[in-house]
Amino acid sequence: MIESSGYTKLRIKMILTTLGFSLIPLLILGYTIYRQFEAAHTGKVIQHLSHLTENKRRTIDLFLNERLSQLMAIAYTHQVEYFLEGSTLESVFTLMQARSKYYIDLGIIDQNGNHVAYTGPYQAIRTANYKEEEWFSQVQAKGFYISDVFLGRRNYPHFIIAVSRRDGDKTWILRATIDSDIFDSLVQSDQLGANGDAFLLNADNVLQSKPRFGPKLLARMDLGAFARFTGVRTETIAVDGKPFLVGLAWLENKNWLLAIRDDPSEEMMPLAHTRSLMWIILAGGFLLIAGGTILTSNTILAQLVRSEREKAMLNASLTQSSKMASLGKMAAGVAHEINNPLAIIKEKAGWMRDLLEEEDVKASPNYKELEDAIAKIEYHVTRAKDVTHRLLGFARRMDPIHEDVNINDVINQTITFLQNEARYRAIEIHTGFQTDLPFVASDSAQLQQVFLNIIDNAIDAIGKDGNIHIRTMAVHDPNEVIITIKDSGPGIPREKLDKIFDPFFTTKKVGEGTGLGLTISFSIIQKLGGQIKVESEEGQGATFIISLPLNKD
Repeated sequence: MIESSGYTKLRIKMILTTLGFSLIPLLILGYTIYRQFEAAHTGKVIQHLSHLTENKRRTIDLFLNERLSQLMAIAYTHQVEYFLEGSTLESVFTLMQARSKYYIDLGIIDQNGNHVAYTGPYQAIRTANYKEEEWFSQVQAKGFYISDVFLGRRNYPHFIIAVSRRDGDKTWILRATIDSDIFDSLVQSDQLGANGDAFLLNADNVLQSKPRFGPKLLARMDLGAFARFTGVRTETIAVDGKPFLVGLAWLENKNWLLAIRDDPSEEMMPLAHTRSLMWIILAGGFLLIAGGTILTSNTILAQLVRSEREKAMLNASLTQSSKMASLGKMAAGVAHEINNPLAIIKEKAGWMRDLLEEEDVKASPNYKELEDAIAKIEYHVTRAKDVTHRLLGFARRMDPIHEDVNINDVINQTITFLQNEARYRAIEIHTGFQTDLPFVASDSAQLQQVFLNIIDNAIDAIGKDGNIHIRTMAVHDPNEVIITIKDSGPGIPREKLDKIFDPFFTTKKVGEGTGLGLTISFSIIQKLGGQIKVESEEGQGATFIISLPLNKD
């Protein structure tokens, strides 16, 4: 559990570190590119609005200058008497209307402010006197005048353009009225999007053209106080709580402020699309990097876990080999030390048996007990010598003989040795051999000892009424023969599985096993170049799996 927790923490650290070093530059790069694009696009929008405002200002100035120049050309081409003759003024007006539809009427005003000639739809003003009007004095002083939009006697929004001419000691004025509706269409001719607008304001913020949205003509629209400036300015101005980008420019020949209003949300739509696309790309990049990071981390950790397990198995194998080497030395020493007193005990027991053959000893009432005691001494000496003989055999660890071995035959021969014991205990031994099993380069005698130890342990583990299943098969990757021996016994507790091949470790009752059978089997299989392992669950029996390399000849 602790090891698994350590790997989990390492995986999390690897993933977070990799994501940090991968995503932080990606986010910085995306943010930088977006900001650069935002600045470029915003600058382009402002530049476009500035150009549009400047072009519109020039168009309106050109319109006013053309109207003013046309009136001056007419006024300075003929004497005043020319326009007073019959329908001459009407003919001139008709000619002017043929070139442009901006004019409403045309009139001649003398130096006293009287209308001396008029052509147009408002006949009521033919006798009007403008001496007291502000524009009358302005045109006389400056020579020309362009008025603000007003209602006047017509009660209709319009503005006038007037020029004055002096003939000797007399001064007269040529005055034209400009249709405000047609002029509004000129101002509104270039729109920016669905919410864009364009209009003119005088110095008092009174509308001089009709806007698409907001107040009506001649109403006030407070955009703020702007002193007269040259060129074009762009300002962000809130209208009804909503910010708008406004291009501002003063006309040259009239104190009117041109305002072209643009809705930033419309102009910034490509920027919003770019922002959405950027987030999609970042999200996709994040998912790709995260997936690659997790996959790479899992692969690296899986390899690390495999390496750690292989290292643990190698350490365990080295530890086992060290144990076996130490055990071999100890076994040889113990066997030699025990064999000497055993030989003496056996010799003295033989001498004592010889003494029992004498007549006077046979006559002893304890003769039978003495004879039984000597028999038990000889029996246990023989038993002890068998143990020391096994210890010496284990200590010598003779090199195996490499010969072609038929594993199926070796197992069948081993089963014959234990068949009677198994039948006595009502234990069935089932075999499932691969018929075309290849030979292995091994030692049949030592393999038989291994199979004998394992099958005998299986019989002891089952006790009575059970089954033992033995199977053999060949695999090609790697090329080896697999032998499995499975019993129906009580199984081996999980906490004892790692110790099952340790010297002197046994799951049998005290006095029923030495704990060397599986240790010797492990050593033999290892010397033969194979592997042996055990799988077990309590109540499910135990399975020993032996793998041996194939004969490569």
